[in-house]
Amino acid sequence: MKEVIVPVWEKSMLTVDEAAAYFNIGTKKLRELIDNENCEFVLHVGNKRLIKRRLFEKFLDQAYSI
Repeated sequence: MKEVIVPVWEKSMLTVDEAAAYFNIGTKKLRELIDNENCEFVLHVGNKRLIKRRLFEKFLDQAYSI
C-alpha cells in the first residue's frame, strides 16, 4: 500500500510539531496556547492534540503578540 503524503499547507489539522514548523512558533509556546481550556483551535483525539490550521491562522491574524 502506497503512503499518501499531504503537504502541510493543505492539511486542515496539524500536529504540534507540524504547526510549529509551519507557523515558525516554538512547540513550547504552542503547547502553552493549547493548554488553555477555552482554546478554540485545538482538537483532542485521545492523548493527541491537533491544531485546526484555519482557526489558528485567524487567531494569529488577530493577535498582537503571543
